[in-house]
Amino acid sequence: MANHKSALKRIRSNEAKRLRNKYQHKTTRNAIKKLRELTDKKEAEALFPSVVSMLDKLAKRNIIHNNKAANVKSGLAKHIATL
Repeated sequence: MANHKSALKRIRSNEAKRLRNKYQHKTTRNAIKKLRELTDKKEAEALFPSVVSMLDKLAKRNIIHNNKAANVKSGLAKHIATL
C-alpha cells in the first residue's frame, strides 16, 4: 500500500481514468459493431462520421494506437463502399 498522500491520490485518479477510458473504448467498440452489422448504405454513411470521431478521440488520448484507429477507419470505409 502507498505511504504518501500524493501516491494515494494518484491511485484514486488512475482508477477514475481507467474507468473512463474503459467506458469510452467499450462505447466505441459497440458503435463499430453496430456499423458493421448495418446493411443499409445510407444509415451506414450517416453513422460513419460519429464512429470516426470516436476513434480519433481514443487515438488522441492514447487509449488506442494511432495506427489501429487508422486501420479500423479504413476497414469501415471499405465495408460501407461494398454495401
